[in-house]
Amino acid sequence: MKKTALIIIAFIALTGFTKFVSTWENDDPHSQLGFTVTHLGISDVSGTFNDFDVKITSSKPDFSDAKFELTAKASSIDTRVEARNNHLKSADFFDVEKYPELTFKSTSLKKDGTNKYKLTGDLTLHGITKSVTMDLKYRGTVVNQMTKANTAGFQLEGVIKRSDFNLGAGFPAPMISDEVQIKADGEFIQK
Repeated sequence: MKKTALIIIAFIALTGFTKFVSTWENDDPHSQLGFTVTHLGISDVSGTFNDFDVKITSSKPDFSDAKFELTAKASSIDTRVEARNNHLKSADFFDVEKYPELTFKSTSLKKDGTNKYKLTGDLTLHGITKSVTMDLKYRGTVVNQMTKANTAGFQLEGVIKRSDFNLGAGFPAPMISDEVQIKADGEFIQK
């Protein structure tokens, strides 16, 4: 009896110091990874990557210790114009045969207001890795009434320079802006 009590006490003591990490994955139909560039300095052209996965790990309910990992298929780029998509997939831009994926792995998350963060991480595009910082907004967690799953919402916005990743070096900024606006929205299901 004493032995059983000691085992139970030891188990409770050890689990009290254990962090329970939750894993969350993007819900494809309710998530998008988008970008916008300015063409000829007078109009914006937007597109998306349609095949991507994001995993979030966190032990805190406000996600203040979250780590983010993204992998996207470069060949899933979609600007609604097939000829432009094919050009973007070519060696002039993403060179998807040589660099089939783009990735992001967070390195820090800093509070920047209520439910707002500065998310910094290593972004790899076109075989080049650079540290980037984006604005991240945590939009809350709810129980999805259809699936009964815990579901969290996030929105990410920021700007990167395509020249940092040697994307479209033959197309100067007056033709296609060097600055690329990034906007991603997602619902994430707790696993």
